[in-house]
Amino acid sequence: MARSLRNWLGGCLLVSALGMVVPPPENVRMNSVNFKNILQWDSPAFPQGDLTFTAQYHSYRQFQDQCVSIILTECDFSSLSKYGDHILRVRAEFADEHSDWINITFCPVDDTIIGPPGMQVEALANSLHMRFLAPKIENEPETWTVRNIYNSWAYHVQYWKNGSDEKFAVTAQYDFEVLRNLESSTTYCVQVRAFLPDRNKTGEWSDPVCGQTTNDETTPTWIVACVLAASVVTAFLLLLGCFILLRCIYKKTKNAFPPRNSLPQHLKEFLSHPHHSTLLLFSIPLSDENEVFDKLSVITDMSESHKRNSGAGCSLGAQCGQGSFELVSQEGTPSAGCSDPFLLTSASEDDQRDQYTRDKAT
Repeated sequence: MARSLRNWLGGCLLVSALGMVVPPPENVRMNSVNFKNILQWDSPAFPQGDLTFTAQYHSYRQFQDQCVSIILTECDFSSLSKYGDHILRVRAEFADEHSDWINITFCPVDDTIIGPPGMQVEALANSLHMRFLAPKIENEPETWTVRNIYNSWAYHVQYWKNGSDEKFAVTAQYDFEVLRNLESSTTYCVQVRAFLPDRNKTGEWSDPVCGQTTNDETTPTWIVACVLAASVVTAFLLLLGCFILLRCIYKKTKNAFPPRNSLPQHLKEFLSHPHHSTLLLFSIPLSDENEVFDKLSVITDMSESHKRNSGAGCSLGAQCGQGSFELVSQEGTPSAGCSDPFLLTSASEDDQRDQYTRDKAT
């Protein structure tokens, strides 16, 4: 209060001595958290009226307006690139007069403050399971977080028993961590913050999250092994019973519905030998489409004289292949000179009769 009064009196004396001079903004600073960059300042004492302010940033060898003639004492520069140094400036204005520019230099990736991460805690028997969520960046896609900006990232975790001043620290390299070997049925509180190893920079601590561990109800290993073995044996017996049942059903069905056509037993035994099957296969004659047949006639009635001259018939039958022949049935016992029951004779019977007459005359 006394300082503000002194500034106001000093401004009044300065205006009285030098005329109307607009004082510059005071305490110019950058407030940047998770790359939300807000340039802030304090309004100087000016008895003539309310001041307005203009803020600019340097881009491509010249300054660009970001906020023009505003009454507020802050300006949002979140649209700046996250890398590189930026020159910002602000001045106070009244009517056609203005103060001098106040410049500051700002590098978002170095100067921004990393806010507290999100955290989810699940309390189990003698352990706490934690999952961390990196802070999000405003005006960016939902999946884009502060962690995507930096090359290295880790978490500092500290936990303690509720009501105790002794704290334990853990560094987590990933987005999850498990605190083990804790006391059962005990309440623990946890805090976490971001840590950048390559820059040796830390973020802000999160609010404490507390959870109570449950009772130690871990099942002994031997019980787990016994249950597993019993399950395997039960499954094996069940499968074996199903197999036997299906086999019995199959046999009953086969006996109840015998096949309509079945081969005789002696034929089955014959075909069961491979060499029999091979002989049967090769014994079947192959048909020839180009095969030529001679026309034969079957004669059932023969004269007694021809029976006596069966030898002559045999001699005639030796002339096979000369002209057309007839197949003559041989009644009685065949002669020793012929081995077949049928004789091949000449197709002309008149010649045979003439020859027989001549033989009888002589």
